[in-house]
Amino acid sequence: MPTPPPDAACEAPPAAPLSFAPAELDWDVTKASLTSLGQRSLDTGEQAEAWLAEASSLLAEVWEAGSRIRIAHACRTNDEDAKAAFMRWIERVEPELKPVMFELKQRFVSSAGAEALAGRNDVRLNQLLRSWKAEVDLYRPENVAVQTEISKLTSEFDRIAGAMTVEFEGKTQTLPQLAAYQQETDRGLRERAWRAGNDRRRQDDAELDAIYDGLLAKRQTMAENAGLANYRDYAWLDRQRFDYSPAHCEAFHEAVEKVVVPALAELERSRQAKLGVETLRPWDGSVDPLGRDPLRPFAADDVEALRSRSSAALADVDPELGELFETLRPGRNLDLESRAHKRPGGFQSSLTKVGQPFIFMNAAGLQRDVDTMLHEAGHAFHFLLAHEREPLVFLQHAPIEFCEVASMSMELFGMNGYDRFYPGDAASADRARRHQLEGALSVLPWIALIDAFQHWVYTHPGHSSAERTAAWLELDARFATGVTDWAGLEGYRENWWRRQIHLFSYPFYYIEYGIAQLASLRLGLRYREEPAQTLASYKAALALADTKPLPELFEAAGAPFDFGPDAVGPVVGAVQAALAGLPE
Repeated sequence: MPTPPPDAACEAPPAAPLSFAPAELDWDVTKASLTSLGQRSLDTGEQAEAWLAEASSLLAEVWEAGSRIRIAHACRTNDEDAKAAFMRWIERVEPELKPVMFELKQRFVSSAGAEALAGRNDVRLNQLLRSWKAEVDLYRPENVAVQTEISKLTSEFDRIAGAMTVEFEGKTQTLPQLAAYQQETDRGLRERAWRAGNDRRRQDDAELDAIYDGLLAKRQTMAENAGLANYRDYAWLDRQRFDYSPAHCEAFHEAVEKVVVPALAELERSRQAKLGVETLRPWDGSVDPLGRDPLRPFAADDVEALRSRSSAALADVDPELGELFETLRPGRNLDLESRAHKRPGGFQSSLTKVGQPFIFMNAAGLQRDVDTMLHEAGHAFHFLLAHEREPLVFLQHAPIEFCEVASMSMELFGMNGYDRFYPGDAASADRARRHQLEGALSVLPWIALIDAFQHWVYTHPGHSSAERTAAWLELDARFATGVTDWAGLEGYRENWWRRQIHLFSYPFYYIEYGIAQLASLRLGLRYREEPAQTLASYKAALALADTKPLPELFEAAGAPFDFGPDAVGPVVGAVQAALAGLPE
C-alpha cells in the first residue's frame, strides 16, 4: 500500500480554530512564559493555587505539541518533515524544557505557598507535592543530554520496525498483516507465514542488538549520574512506584509460575489433542483447534467497520461510553489501518490542550484488533473523564498501573458487545469471548517473562549479548507456555524478546499490565453479575485521575491492589469456571 501524503494520514484533533500542525508551538515564547512564571511570588496558598493554574495552562499546550509531533512521526516514520519536527523536539525543546521544569518544581515544593497547601490536608494536592518532590530529588542536569540520545535511539528502532515488510502470497505485507495467517487452518501456510515474518525480523538482529546495547549503556549512565547502582533503582524512582517494590514483582513472577503456567498447560494439552498434532509448534497457538475458519470481525481493508462496530458494542456496554466513543473519528482521533512505514503496535495519546484522545493501531482484520480497539478506547475514556473533572493537567494522568485497569477492563466489558461484530452468528461471538478469556490468562506468563528479563538486564550492567541470551532462555523455560517444541527453531527462540517494543522504548513499563490484568479480570467477572454497579464504580474511579494514592484508585474501582500468590489463585479459578460455561 502506498504511503498516504502527509496531509492525509494520521491527523490528531485540531486545536480549534487551527488545523492540525505539529510545529504550531512557539517554543521561545512559551519558554519565556514559563521562566516568567518561575519568578512569581509563592508566599501564600492562594498564590500557589493561582500559580498552579497558570502553569497547568502553559504545560497543557507544551505537552500537546509534543504529543502531536510524536503522533505524526509514529504514523509516518519515513516522512522527512515529520522526522525533522520530531528531531527538533527531542534535540531542542525537551532538553530546554527539562531544566525549566526542574527549576519550577523545585521552587514550588520548597515554597511557603506549597507548605500552606499541604497544611490543608488536601489529598489531591498532596498527591501532586509527593510526585514533584520525587522528580526534584531524582533530577540531574547531566541526564538531559543522555535522554536526548536515548530518544534518538528509540526513534531509530521505530524506523527499523516500521520498515519491516515481507513479500508473501504474491503481495507486500506488513508484519501485523502477516500475523493474520496464524489463524488459518492450513498448518503449512501458518508455518510459512511464521517463518517469513520472523526471518524478516532476524535480518535486523545486529542493528537491533546494537541499539539495545546503546540504550542499556545510556540508561546505566543515567542511574550512575543519580548516584544509583543500576537502572532498575532509577526506574523505580522515575516511575514513582511508591506503593510496591521489586519484591512484589518477584512475588508476581512466582505466582504466575506456580498457578498460571499449570492452568495454561491444561488448555494446551486440550489444544494439542484437538489439533491432532504430536507437539505444539510456534504456529499452532492462534488457529482454531476445531478447524473452523478464522474469526473475521471486519474485513482487513475496512477499518470503518472496525470503528462503527466498536461504537455500537461500546454503546451496548454503556450508553455514556458509547456516546464518547462516537465523537472519535478517523483523520481526527483515529489512525487504525496497518501500512508500510507506520510504527508497529498501538497506543492512545492524550492531547491535553484540546482535551481529546488519539488512538493509533495497526488493524489487520483480526479479533485481536477488536481487543486492541477496546483497550485503547478504555485509555481514551480515562482521559476524557479525568480531563472533565480535574482542572490541573499535572493530575489528569493516573499511575500507569491504574491506566491499564481502565483499558484492560474495557476489553472484558466489551465482550458483552461482541455480537455487533458477528451479527446473527452467536457461535462466533462466543468463540471470541473464549479467545478473550484464554488470552487474558495466557498473557500473564509473557508479562512475567518480560518483567523478569528486565530485572535481570538492568541489574547486570555491562553484560554481554551471550549472557543476555542465556538469561532470556533460562527465564523463557521458567514461564514457557504455548509452544512445546522449538526443535530447529532455537535461533528464533533466542531472539524472541526483540519483538517486544517496550524493551526498547519503555523500559520497565510491562509489569503494569500484569497488575492491571488481575484487577481487570475481577471487574470483568463482576460485570457479568452486576453490570450497572461495576460500570458505575469503574467510571467514578477513572474520573479520579491522579488525585488519590494508587491503592485507593483500585479500591474505588472495586478491585484490591494485590498481585501476589494469594490473589492470583482465585482469579485463575474464576476464569476457568467462566471458560467452562462457554461453548467450544
